[in-house]
Amino acid sequence: MNHHEITTVHRIGPKRLRAVLAVPESAVGLVIFAHGSDSSCVSPRNEHIASRLNQDGIATLLFDFLTGAESSERENSFKPPLLADRLMEVIAWTQQQNALNGLPVGLFGSGTGMAAVIVAAANQPIPLRAIVGRGGRTDLVSRWLEQVTVPTLFIVGELDHSLLIANQIAAHTVKGESRFQVINGASHLFSEAGKLSEVAEIAAEWFVTHLDATAPTSVPPG
Repeated sequence: MNHHEITTVHRIGPKRLRAVLAVPESAVGLVIFAHGSDSSCVSPRNEHIASRLNQDGIATLLFDFLTGAESSERENSFKPPLLADRLMEVIAWTQQQNALNGLPVGLFGSGTGMAAVIVAAANQPIPLRAIVGRGGRTDLVSRWLEQVTVPTLFIVGELDHSLLIANQIAAHTVKGESRFQVINGASHLFSEAGKLSEVAEIAAEWFVTHLDATAPTSVPPG
C-alpha cells in the first residue's frame, strides 16, 4: 500500500523531551511508543514497527522518556512511576494538537517502557483504545495490572525465558480483553531474521481492530 505521512520533531513538557511524530494522510488513530532502557525515540526497532503502523493510516509518536542527564543514571529507566508521569505528559500534549485531537489513542511499550504503559493505563489519563507490549517488563508493575481495563496484547519471544511467565501472568491479571502471543524462535530484542516484522504485523492487526473509531469503547467487566 502506498502511503505518505508528515514527520515532525517536537520538544514536549517542562523537560523538553524530544519526540518524533508521523501523521499519515487521513489518520485513523494514534499510537504513542514507550521505549525500553538503553534506547530512545530513535529506537530502530520501534521505528520499524511505527513505519508499519503508518501504512495502515495510524499516526505514531516516539519520544524520549529522560533528558540526557537523567538517562546517564541508569536506575531512572527502572522507575515505572517516573516513566509513567512522562508518558502521561506526552499523552496530554497530543490532546492539545489539532492534527491529533480526537484520534483514538493506543500505546506500544517495549521492555521497561511497557512498565510505564501499564502504570499510565491504570491511571487512565484519557480513554485508551489499545495497548501492545513487546518483551514488556510487566514484572516491575504487578500491583498495577488489575487496574488495567484497556485491550492489551502481550508479545514475547519464545527464547525470552525470563519474561515469558511474567507476561503470561500479566495477560491473565489485567481486567480488560487480553492476549498472550509468543513469537517462535525470537529472543528479547526480536533480532532474529523476520521476527520484528512478525511483531509489527501482529501489533498492526491489534491496533487496527481496536482503534476503529466506530467500535464501542471497551467496558470493563462488572
